[in-house]
Amino acid sequence: MTRFVFACDSFKGTISSARAAKLLEAEARAAFGDVECLGLGVADGGEGTVEAVVAATGGSLVSAEVEGPLGDPVRATYGLLPGNRAVIEMAAASGITLVSREALDPLRASTYGTGQLVLDALDHGATDVSLAIGGSATNDGGMGFARALGARFLDAGGAELRGCGADLERVASIDLSGLEARLRAARFHVMCDVDNPLVGERGATYVFGPQKGASPEVLERLEAGMRSYATVLERTFGTLVAHEGGMGAAGGLGAAARLFLSAEVVPGVEWVLDLVGLDDALEGAALCVTGEGHADAQSAHGKVISGVAARCRAAGVPCVAIVGGMDANATELLGCGVDALVPTVIDAAPLSDVLAHAEENFVLAARRTFSLLSIGSRLGGERS
Repeated sequence: MTRFVFACDSFKGTISSARAAKLLEAEARAAFGDVECLGLGVADGGEGTVEAVVAATGGSLVSAEVEGPLGDPVRATYGLLPGNRAVIEMAAASGITLVSREALDPLRASTYGTGQLVLDALDHGATDVSLAIGGSATNDGGMGFARALGARFLDAGGAELRGCGADLERVASIDLSGLEARLRAARFHVMCDVDNPLVGERGATYVFGPQKGASPEVLERLEAGMRSYATVLERTFGTLVAHEGGMGAAGGLGAAARLFLSAEVVPGVEWVLDLVGLDDALEGAALCVTGEGHADAQSAHGKVISGVAARCRAAGVPCVAIVGGMDANATELLGCGVDALVPTVIDAAPLSDVLAHAEENFVLAARRTFSLLSIGSRLGGERS
């Protein structure tokens, strides 16, 4: 029997990975009749990672009240997986979507709530914790995160700092004596899909600061603070991470996880694809359909589409990507193993309308895709 594999990322804020698979299955059966359809929840270490991994492993969702980016309480959900494992999206506690555009303030924002989620996972018996660190509202170098775990950041006078972006320039020393003891017995992984260093033109502040609400003046202050903070980190841990790729992820949380937790940094999409068993699913498949909300130059580097497409190419399985929108740079995906790109939007419309009709447009794109595949199948049969 013909088998199709569906492995889409979530379409941010509109269609989940699991829902996309269901919609694709309905259209595939309408076009081809009795076909086998296997849907896999996938993500790249950003939004939707917990949902995808919990569904794939038979885990459970846990929620906890923690401190949000600006100190307000938020209810954050993470996943507990078989084998005393946990998966946490830092965006659930410290994400940019938790703050209105007008209130964004990287000088005040802190990753403290993400550290609280790690403690909650340890309380639930987790000994292997994976952190997905995309979508942050923060630029605190991971200080808030480490402070929640027991580290103390002190100024020149010995006073303890809160651990937000404004405190970067004030850190004179770090006291590790109160660090949570259970951290030493646990393993940590950081899912990271960017290679930006902690400081510099490509660093955490200059690249991601503007989207978190930083003005040019604030960017200069945060960068100077981050450089000073990096010096204190080096003095404390004896390791220079300021220019190491990935350490600038989530406003420097990558560096904090690496140093305070001895975390292993892993490509998010590869970690998820291994966990959900994509390679096994592709064996004997006739086609794989993947997708994401918007395809651009970044989609070819560490995102779901490029990750899935590369494995399809290795397995010799054709790959079609259905995307909410795309720009001219998205054609780079055609060199990564994607055989065809199908955008869902077919008419000019305001973004609000596009998002409101996201599922309807996705269904229409799926219908066009399988209609064309059906024609191709019939033509192939006639030639043979």
